[in-house]
Amino acid sequence: MSGQAHVLIVEDEPAQREVLSYNLEAEGYRVSAAMNGEEALLLVSEEAPDVIVLDWMLPNVSGIEVCRQVKSRAETREIPVIMLSARSEETDKVRGLEIGADDYVTKPYSVSELLARVRSQLRRARPTMTGQVMTFDDIQLDSETHRVTRNGEMLKLGPTEFRLLSTFIEKPGRVWSRDQLLDRVWGRDIYVDTRTVDVHVGRLRKALTAHGGSDPVRTVRGAGYALG
Repeated sequence: MSGQAHVLIVEDEPAQREVLSYNLEAEGYRVSAAMNGEEALLLVSEEAPDVIVLDWMLPNVSGIEVCRQVKSRAETREIPVIMLSARSEETDKVRGLEIGADDYVTKPYSVSELLARVRSQLRRARPTMTGQVMTFDDIQLDSETHRVTRNGEMLKLGPTEFRLLSTFIEKPGRVWSRDQLLDRVWGRDIYVDTRTVDVHVGRLRKALTAHGGSDPVRTVRGAGYALG
């Protein structure tokens, strides 16, 4: 489903993974799961999730190493990481946060607490998912009422163009590849040709410049699109 926030669970215990997946899906999130660090890093690079719930103790590549790699790459360092660990010692918590983790939850934890932590990180990472009004220069997007204005003029956007603009406006300047936009706007479970992205970006540009003003969407040759 498109428009859903995407949570990646990295947990080697099947029972824990099942419980987390079930509860996150029940909250309306799209969930991917990895059993080990190698699989996690592959999914992060392929799917660019919105939040990562990451177990510390993993076979082969540890959770700490996964976190370090995610936070050391420019294209993934903004993804919030919530570390899960049976280690409650202060030094371990500090180490996890120093390596770049955004939050740290000690096992055993309540599922409701973890869901609250996920929501909190999501508010920071994807504000348009939580009903906030976003602005970029003279463009204003209200994700609750689905209204977009530019310089006070109401703009007519189709649902796909609205989701495209929502994605762009959350991270102005970030370059999104066509595959990343397909994943974020259409959803990974729907097959759409990458050229469809170009068509809808064209429609978005037309809508944004309908009442004048320069085109704020930038084409980055060989890479994708960015706002500003």
